[in-house]
Amino acid sequence: MHFANFYWLASVLGPSATFLFLYLYPLGDGPHNKSIPSSMVDARTTRQTSDNSPLQIFVKAKKKINDIFVEIEDYVKDAVEYMHEVEKLPEIVNKEKVKKTEEFVSKVHGIRDVLSRDHMKVAFFGRTSNGKSSVINAMLRDKILPSGIGHTTNCFLQVEGSPSDEPYLVLEGATEHCPVESVGQLAHALCKEKLSESQMVRVYWPRNRCLLLRDDVVFVDSPGVDVTPNLDEWIDKHCLDADVFVLVANAESTLMVTEKNFFHKVSTRLSKPNIFILNNRWDASATEPEFLDQVRRQHQERAVDFLVKELKVCTPKEADERIFFISAKEVLQARLAEQGQTASTPLTEGFQTRYFEFQDFERKFEECISKSAVKTKFDQHSQRGKYIANELREVLDDIYNDAQKIKEDKLIRRKEVHDKINYTEQQLIIVTQEMKQKIHQMVEDVEQRVSKALNEEIRRLSTLVDEFNLPFHPEPLVLNVYKKELHLHVETGLGSNLKARLSTALAMNMEASQREMTERMEILLPPDHKATSNIIMPRRQPFEILYRLNCDNLCADFHEDLEFRFSWGITTLIQKFAGSGANLLALKNKRESPQNSVIPSTPTDHLDGRMMYAGPSIDDWSLISRVAIMGATSQGTMGCLLVAGFLFKTVGWRIIAVTGAVYSCLYLYERLTWTNKAKEKSFKKQYVNHATRKLKMIVDLTSANCSHQVQQELSGTFARLCHVVDEATGDMDKQLKELERDVATLENAAGRAKVLRNKANYLAHELELFEDAYLKIHH
Repeated sequence: MHFANFYWLASVLGPSATFLFLYLYPLGDGPHNKSIPSSMVDARTTRQTSDNSPLQIFVKAKKKINDIFVEIEDYVKDAVEYMHEVEKLPEIVNKEKVKKTEEFVSKVHGIRDVLSRDHMKVAFFGRTSNGKSSVINAMLRDKILPSGIGHTTNCFLQVEGSPSDEPYLVLEGATEHCPVESVGQLAHALCKEKLSESQMVRVYWPRNRCLLLRDDVVFVDSPGVDVTPNLDEWIDKHCLDADVFVLVANAESTLMVTEKNFFHKVSTRLSKPNIFILNNRWDASATEPEFLDQVRRQHQERAVDFLVKELKVCTPKEADERIFFISAKEVLQARLAEQGQTASTPLTEGFQTRYFEFQDFERKFEECISKSAVKTKFDQHSQRGKYIANELREVLDDIYNDAQKIKEDKLIRRKEVHDKINYTEQQLIIVTQEMKQKIHQMVEDVEQRVSKALNEEIRRLSTLVDEFNLPFHPEPLVLNVYKKELHLHVETGLGSNLKARLSTALAMNMEASQREMTERMEILLPPDHKATSNIIMPRRQPFEILYRLNCDNLCADFHEDLEFRFSWGITTLIQKFAGSGANLLALKNKRESPQNSVIPSTPTDHLDGRMMYAGPSIDDWSLISRVAIMGATSQGTMGCLLVAGFLFKTVGWRIIAVTGAVYSCLYLYERLTWTNKAKEKSFKKQYVNHATRKLKMIVDLTSANCSHQVQQELSGTFARLCHVVDEATGDMDKQLKELERDVATLENAAGRAKVLRNKANYLAHELELFEDAYLKIHH
């Protein structure tokens, strides 16, 4: 069998195959030990470039979960935008929900930032000069980090992949790119310009030069744990996010207390850290082959006890697979020689075994770091992603359910409002017709009552005038004041009497009618408008009719006649006789000749309150009548002489003397009794006659005016009621439109909430599929 087949078998099956190979082909100083077969490199290179390599699982998982969180980030932004849109609906969205959703934006953004930086981090620790840097260089297949005897590394060095083709390094807290050759100066303990022992120098190495860096592996080299007491600071600053710890021990000695103390501190900060123990410089065992097995067993037992009993981070079987005996310096030299960077050097006895064990370490290290990184990094992110999706789903589900419930309630309310509007409009037409008829009937009733009451009061006007007792004097100035006060007295008295007769009954009827209107209209109002009945019918004094008689203007044309006239005077008697005859003649002519027009009489004079009228001339009057009229019209002495002469011839002088004496006594008596009191009585009588005639002329007008007041009051009340009902109907129309808008808004909100809720389910399902594909199979 060719050497390459055994090398490949050893690299795949592990140390057991190696011992089998060594048993069949013992190593010596033969020519086959001068260099390393190329198959050693080819086997690992082929395995690392395979898509099924452990490190590729991390790369694929990282890409997958990054894609999922891109969707989650877009989803959260859509959810926040949606929450702001529906924030105007406080019944389904409150500020706490909006704030909670907004917080997810920063959380998802933070997760995405962490995911973009997520890598498989390996931290190398150990005492000074145990070969930590050499192990990293051997794994990277290039001498990148400074190494040599003594205390070499004086700060933390992090090696990670760079997308550029040129390597460079960046100091902590700086952005300037420095040449990578300067790492030997900056990080070397012998450098004059020493860096702080906890300071980090990032070395960016081209990914195309190293498969491990291409697969997002990051190596962290550290100073010796025995050179500083600041172990806690190291752990907090550089170890909490490490996926695997590699303890590089010196195989020529044993595990030291300083090394154990460091990892004791690590185990208190991290739950069961993944620790590999590399017993470096195992090539020294070639000088003492007789103690090789004993020393190996001693180191193995102590390392297992440290991992299992002291740290309690794994089982004894797992611990056996975490302990290796290697020579990093030999592996680095061999790999550099294979790449043609250095000349081949003779190999120490047992190199192949140590080389295969180093490859076995790399294989198990890759499986462990991939498994650990996928679980520690992506499991946490997956859980947080599912938490965010589930939280948003619950929020959106609540919004959807609340929106649906409120929408159903508003649909019911919308139907109720629509039915109420139709009912109100129909009932308003009916009530309006009934109220118009009722107002018409009440107006007619008021008109009849006022007309009847006013006629009765006019007939009793003389009593009212007699009650006026202001001192009377015929002086014109005093008389004018007297007349004004009498006008006011008559007007006030008539108004008071009419109010006493009508106001109470009319007020009760008005109040009853208004109450009936209000009750009828209140039935049409929705409950929230019924309180307006107090506004429609405010508490006030009972309705009173204003009669507006205005006697001052009505009797402004009244002219009193207070001159003394003898009641048995010739002129007075002739006027009485002529007036009576003229009236009788007028009535007779009217009956006998209806074609003749009757000339209306006009008042010419007053005497004791009686109107005197001038009638038409009559041809067949007697001579006495002609002479009397002549005397009355001429007002001269000639008429009196003619009458006296005619009487003297007809009767004797004694009769004439007696008659003259009696006549003189009567005249003297009346003249003496014509006092201010008699004048006042005559004045009132004339005023009553004049006022009666004038008031009768305005009976119809006053009753119509009163009925108009009633009509205005009732119509105004009904108009206010109709206005309130119209306002209520308008409010219900607005409410109906608002309900329709609310229903449409809620329907849209519920629809979008449902879509977003379903997307949350989809994202949660995607994360579950991710866990099934990348997490559960590695548990």
